[in-house]
Amino acid sequence: MDQILQQMPIVLKALNVGFLQTLNLFFVTGLGAIPLGLVIAFGSMSRFKPLSILTRLVVWVVRGTPLMIQLLIIFYFPGMVLGSNIWGKGEAGRFLASAIAFIFNYACYFSEIYRGGIQSVPRGQQEAGLVLGMTKSQIFFKVTLLQVIKRIVPPMSNEVITLVKDTALARIIALQEIIWAGQSFLKGSHGIAGAIWPLFFTAVYYLIFNGIVTVLLGKLEKRLDYFR
Repeated sequence: MDQILQQMPIVLKALNVGFLQTLNLFFVTGLGAIPLGLVIAFGSMSRFKPLSILTRLVVWVVRGTPLMIQLLIIFYFPGMVLGSNIWGKGEAGRFLASAIAFIFNYACYFSEIYRGGIQSVPRGQQEAGLVLGMTKSQIFFKVTLLQVIKRIVPPMSNEVITLVKDTALARIIALQEIIWAGQSFLKGSHGIAGAIWPLFFTAVYYLIFNGIVTVLLGKLEKRLDYFR
């Protein structure tokens, strides 16, 4: 017990650094995937058939393959096949590759949620807007989008919570996120070897972060109750 207390400051410092990387990946993914998902949704609903078919094919491939495989391909493919490391060296390069993989993966999932939400709004409301002299853009932003936001919050919340935990997958390309930091104490990091208890602390970090995200999303859902 005394040994654990002595090691605690070292472990917590390393876990805090790893958790900061986890937070960065989480927020960058959210900022990139949420708008990109809407763009992909428009592509899949396009009346231009080649575009809609290509977009749906890409979404099908991304959703049908593991994110871990996508991370490995995105990170290693340019260097091993094209002979050019486009991501840069060190932690910054690993983070950039991880962010690209996460953004594109979650944008594809978000796009299906957007598409379902948009198509669930009755077409009669759009027709009514046209009768009232509204443009298509006005109908979308003032009539359709507000209802879509309310309908997609619950499924989007589930994906966001999943994203919190999926950030751990970035360790497959040696990104030093929180689980990578916790596991390093099994291998001899900072003069500490064979210690498994830091991994249990990583679970506490995830539980607290997930709890905060769940509470915030729950409050958002309540604020959007005006359509009930």
